[in-house]
Amino acid sequence: GHEQLLKMMEERMMDVEQKLRLVKRLLQDKVNQLKEQLAKNTKADVMVKDLYVENAQLLKALEVTEQRQKTAERKNYLLEEKIANLNRIVKNLASPSFSP
Repeated sequence: GHEQLLKMMEERMMDVEQKLRLVKRLLQDKVNQLKEQLAKNTKADVMVKDLYVENAQLLKALEVTEQRQKTAERKNYLLEEKIANLNRIVKNLASPSFSP
């Protein structure tokens, strides 16, 4: 009985060791999977930060462009007013009231 009990204990111990090796392998796979995910997340985080910076630069460029457009529109309006005034002056100069 003692030999048989010892053999049973030994078999159980080997079974537990085998299960532990399996669990260890599964855990290692999970660790590797999580490391890969962390690397992907880190890369994505860097990309998001880069996009954030690029977006801020584009917004600033858009703001500058809109300001330039407003300035150009103002200058265009003033030029159109000057042209209209010059046309009025030319028309008045050409009118018959100035002829002797």
